[in-house]
Amino acid sequence: MLTALRFGTATAAVFAAATLSAGTASAADHGRPGHDMGGNGVVFAQTDATTGNQVVVYHRDDAGHLIRLAAYDTGGLGGVLDGSVVDHLASQGSLTYDREHHLLYAVNAGSDTVSVFAVFGNLLLLRQVVSSGGTFPVSVAVHDDAVYVLNALNGGAVQGYTVSDGRLRIHRNWNRKLGLDPTATPQFTNTPGQVGFADRGRELVVTTKANGNNVDVFALDDDGAIAPAPVVTNLPSAVPFAFTTDARTGTLYVTEAGPNAVASFRVNGDGTLTPLHTAATGQSATCWITAVGDLLYVSNAGSSNVSVYRAGADGSLQPVGTTPTDPGTVDSAASRDGRFLYVQTGANGILDAFAINHDGTLSPIGAVTVPNAVGGEGIVAS
Repeated sequence: MLTALRFGTATAAVFAAATLSAGTASAADHGRPGHDMGGNGVVFAQTDATTGNQVVVYHRDDAGHLIRLAAYDTGGLGGVLDGSVVDHLASQGSLTYDREHHLLYAVNAGSDTVSVFAVFGNLLLLRQVVSSGGTFPVSVAVHDDAVYVLNALNGGAVQGYTVSDGRLRIHRNWNRKLGLDPTATPQFTNTPGQVGFADRGRELVVTTKANGNNVDVFALDDDGAIAPAPVVTNLPSAVPFAFTTDARTGTLYVTEAGPNAVASFRVNGDGTLTPLHTAATGQSATCWITAVGDLLYVSNAGSSNVSVYRAGADGSLQPVGTTPTDPGTVDSAASRDGRFLYVQTGANGILDAFAINHDGTLSPIGAVTVPNAVGGEGIVAS
């Protein structure tokens, strides 16, 4: 099935050690860490505030409603790309959960760093703030012990790390320049959109948006080391923004902000992409995508709604419906049980909650305003 994030069982070891930002509740106010909370979950949302980036933590009850618990300083600054309004990073994957190591990675675009948090249920412990290996980090991907960060400015670059003892070890020889035009404007459409793994971790995928209209695929060795150069698939005028992969088939699903469409591709062993199917959303600014089983939830920032598709084993895309959100639909994440979808809306920093119905359609169940998160992106749900 299509990949989804899950959280491991927490331990109480850091209960007294977890440090919250000034003005938030203490960890002791929220009970013992872990998800022994009536079988419910947690949602993490990144603010990307330029005065100090934070990760805001919400408890999810059994009905899918969100209750704010705390906000954690990342130790870095958020950033804003020129031309952006509701999506200051113009990317997907800026907040990423590492299931195997129980770590949460948050980009600090304004200070060129990545924060590493240990996750203990609904508690976070800041373990490390490390260089992103470039300028303006916007996306993080993890597979086994390998982590890659996508930097958006100065032509773009990816930087690789390995995870050891809850920290990131940077590998300077795992840095690759993307060679994009650093002068292209506006920045928010002419910077790369996402980094992620494909082909069971054997390939690294990067979307370049309007700066080349390419999908770059780097081969990786068994240790996660990156090839010197990518195989490039050009998609003229497509503005490839974000993607997700189908673990059943390896199919790559890409949002194309140019024609406002979702396209599916087979990722070949040599890094080339074979087009399979394309579905036009009929909406505006089709940019983000989240997989829940065989369902795809696609965010349309310009029309403030979510388009839903059912993905076939052959990469086909069957439309299911469209649901309105608050203004500026951006990043989203689904609960681990596939019952709820949480959608960030950047115009007012509102996080919309939806129940996922049996047919894949969405029913609104509430919304919360994330403090200092207008234009913010980055969300993880358990």
